[in-house]
Amino acid sequence: MKNNKRKAFTLVEIMIVVLIIGILMAIAVPNFVTARNTSRMNTCIANLKQIDSAKEQWAMDNKKDQGAAVAWTDLIPAGGGGYIKSQPSCPSGGTYAINVVGTNPTCTTANHVLP
Repeated sequence: MKNNKRKAFTLVEIMIVVLIIGILMAIAVPNFVTARNTSRMNTCIANLKQIDSAKEQWAMDNKKDQGAAVAWTDLIPAGGGGYIKSQPSCPSGGTYAINVVGTNPTCTTANHVLP
C-alpha cells in the first residue's frame, strides 16, 4: 500500500516563522531610519563645511573683510572656475544660506549646523 501522507508545514510552524520575521523587522527598521537620518545630517554638515571653505577662500582672494556679503554667483561663476563646482543641496530638503564673511553658513533643517 502506498502512503499518501503529504509533507507540509503546520500552521504553528508558519506562525512561528512569521513571529520571528516580525521581531527582526521591529529591531531592524528603527535602526535603518536612524542610520539614514544620521547619514543625511552628516552629508549636510559636509556641504556646510564646503560652502564655508569656499566663502573664506573667496574673501581672501578678493580681500574682503569680516561682514562682507557673499552671493552664490561669487562662489559659482557662470563661466566656471569658481570655488564650488555647483550649488550643493541638503539631502533632507533644507536650503542653505551662505551668510556674511566670518559667520558660518546655515541650513534650514533643524540640527544641521556646523560644530
